[in-house]
Amino acid sequence: MSEIIQKQIVILGPEIAVLKARNVPEISIENDGKVADIKGDPGQALEKLIDTYVELSGQIVRNALGSIFTKYPAVSAKQRSGA
Repeated sequence: MSEIIQKQIVILGPEIAVLKARNVPEISIENDGKVADIKGDPGQALEKLIDTYVELSGQIVRNALGSIFTKYPAVSAKQRSGA
């Protein structure tokens, strides 16, 4: 898990990467992004950590494409419908 967080620090920057990792209640994260403790099932904690970053990445893509969605509303409608 620490390695995943370290890779996200490179992509997102340390503040955002660590902040997002701290949203996973099963893991305790040190300020440098290393996992200090895992509560409960490590596999479930890992899955939640990955889901947190995937969700954030999806939002980043949506934000980056916001101007296109504004310019082409049909594209935005397809995104919301899952088409």
